[in-house]
Amino acid sequence: MAKAKKDIKKVVLAYSGGLDTSIIIPWLKENYNNCEVIAVSADVGQGTELDGLEEKALKTGASKLYIEDLKEEFIQEYVYPTVQAGAVYENKYLLGTSFARPIIAKRIVEIAKAEGADAICHGCTGKGNDQVRFELTIKAFAPEMTIIAPWREWSIKSREEEIEYAEAHNIPLKINRETNYSKDKNIWHLSHEGLDLEDPANEPQYNHPGFLELGVSPEQAPDEPTYVTIHFEKGKPTAINGKEMNGVEVVTTLNELGGKNGVGLADIVENRLVGMKSRGVYETPGGAILYHAHNKLEELCLDRDTFHYKQQIGLKFAELVYYGQWFTPLREALSAFVDSTQQTVTGDVKLKLYKGNIIDAGVTSPYSLYDPEIATFDEDEVYNQADADGFINLFGLPIKVYAHMKAKTENK
Repeated sequence: MAKAKKDIKKVVLAYSGGLDTSIIIPWLKENYNNCEVIAVSADVGQGTELDGLEEKALKTGASKLYIEDLKEEFIQEYVYPTVQAGAVYENKYLLGTSFARPIIAKRIVEIAKAEGADAICHGCTGKGNDQVRFELTIKAFAPEMTIIAPWREWSIKSREEEIEYAEAHNIPLKINRETNYSKDKNIWHLSHEGLDLEDPANEPQYNHPGFLELGVSPEQAPDEPTYVTIHFEKGKPTAINGKEMNGVEVVTTLNELGGKNGVGLADIVENRLVGMKSRGVYETPGGAILYHAHNKLEELCLDRDTFHYKQQIGLKFAELVYYGQWFTPLREALSAFVDSTQQTVTGDVKLKLYKGNIIDAGVTSPYSLYDPEIATFDEDEVYNQADADGFINLFGLPIKVYAHMKAKTENK
């Protein structure tokens, strides 16, 4: 049962050091009886964003800061299963923010329990998807835990007012009013929202210095293509250009290769779970390459019916991830189905990266279902073309029956 405000003595805060969570520490202490605030930063590949966080958290009132390295677990247990499912939200979004939230929230719950905390706090806005993703995970692992969401309580109404609050409390920020895009970065992607992007009529400033961080625009990419070969074992990438790598190394390497070739840019007006549409620009160079390569290998290794049905599964899987329903029986059941389909998805995919394009350049697998002896246009001894006559007659029988019925009723 949720605790009353006066009974909350210790709060664990999901802390990024960004604008929202920077002001939440002093706000919590002002509004929750000078409670103890323990900050938790999950390292899912934000890079330099974590620099100086401990000093900043302690100076603004936190009693301690945990920095948890979750990068490899994030890739292996959340990213790869989503890629294996072929899950893409609304045909474009590779779910970079979506599947990072469950692993972060799960670790925060573990720390909150170990610390004997009375509540967990997050900095997600009341308009966004992340509040749902965080809180559904908290409910899955600590159903009785009190959740504090300042954006649903405080009088602050805008990022401008947040900056004013920070300045009044002498909280240092890495942003300013002119470059105040709302960004989310991890090892998988970088999202950009706000400012000129709030009008879908505006073209993203891909060529503007400082806008893109993970790569360049297609126009600025080299005139020579880059070839890359990715090896998969049971649907998971394990090597690039013959070199074995862990998950972090795979994604980091592909981000580099894709980024320099202008790959993986997406401009999306997406349907948020809360009902509104939002416009964002996403950089996912390595992710775009992995999705493409994995799908190419499945073309070769999965039978027709499984391949087609799995495409339907991918749509639902993407919804579940986007909606924050990672820790649900349905997601786990769909993952069990996907795991079964991946047993023969082993092989090598060669791709050509060129000015924003990912071009197929060859695929091989010991489990290939492509039989050149059957598929050939030349003479073969496997496929009797005359057999197609009976097949078409039976397959087309319902159409023929319907046509007879239609003709009879029209004649009447």
